[in-house]
Amino acid sequence: MTVNVGVIGVGLIGQDHIRRLTTVLSGAAVVAVTDVNAEQAASVAAGVKGAPAGGVKVHGTGQELILDPNVDAVVVCSWGPTHEEYVLAAIAANKPVFCEKPLATTQVACERIITAEVELGRKIVQVGYMRRYDPAYQAMKQVITSGEIGAPLMFHSTHRNPSVPGHYTREMAITDTAVHDIDTARWLLDDEIISAQVVKPRKNSLGGDLEDPLFILLTTASGAVVDIETSVNIRYGYDIRGEIVAEQGTVELAETTAVQIRRGNALTSRVPEDWRERFLRAYDIEFQEWVDALAAGQGVVDGAATSWDGYAAAVVSDAAVQALHDGTVVPVALIEQPALYR
Repeated sequence: MTVNVGVIGVGLIGQDHIRRLTTVLSGAAVVAVTDVNAEQAASVAAGVKGAPAGGVKVHGTGQELILDPNVDAVVVCSWGPTHEEYVLAAIAANKPVFCEKPLATTQVACERIITAEVELGRKIVQVGYMRRYDPAYQAMKQVITSGEIGAPLMFHSTHRNPSVPGHYTREMAITDTAVHDIDTARWLLDDEIISAQVVKPRKNSLGGDLEDPLFILLTTASGAVVDIETSVNIRYGYDIRGEIVAEQGTVELAETTAVQIRRGNALTSRVPEDWRERFLRAYDIEFQEWVDALAAGQGVVDGAATSWDGYAAAVVSDAAVQALHDGTVVPVALIEQPALYR
């Protein structure tokens, strides 16, 4: 069975997912696209590899694309504030939807999505937290789940970018950057976060007026502690690190480089340039498993980030932003988890 996919938003990540679905993976066809930039949507549609007979349909709106009877499933890659509208429309149409983070830009909006999905009675919303599919993170998860190092006590997570664009704000270090570490922490530890605190180290002079780096401290319901470092002007590359300290041992991400070079009295290895290079394989695995699940009649891959996970990440992020602003330890208050997500 071929899953016919419609893509809402054909910017950088939307185009990358179209490339992935049409040239890398199996079992999917991109049959429709839309974007606020109609000219760009038409250009992207014309360049889709293996397009169906008659070409890729260009819709004027996301709503039109979702209601297209030829579209089996929807990928949302548009601007964050539009996510709620499109995810709710997909739920109303009973069509599986893969939504790039954030699920929505407010807690209330996330709650509306959860309510709609619960009323539908099945999980059809998957949120794009790709680290869950990274082979290194999956290996860490397997070690923790096996119990061979005992109960996890601490998770050290590092998220470094060489630079960020001019519109990047200090809040985005949490809501756009550290939110990946937040989801990863909840997934690795299988635990909810109950409080957030933010420490501001000495500022990096390369970051201009930006508050950078940040050190975020989270506590979980079981008492484990998570620390997240965000450094987004560190210049040398895109560097993701992680270590679980447990009762009887530790497990950490290994270096991602395939080789080390000895030359000119120096030992060097490659640091990824950006998130696309570091998590290329994770994105491929994530989407292939999603397509396979849809072909098998599932709406969400087992272990994938659900609407609940998107909501929880938003609540923790909001608490951390408040902690950044007022310097206090901020409690994280989640609504009662519906049975659908347990």
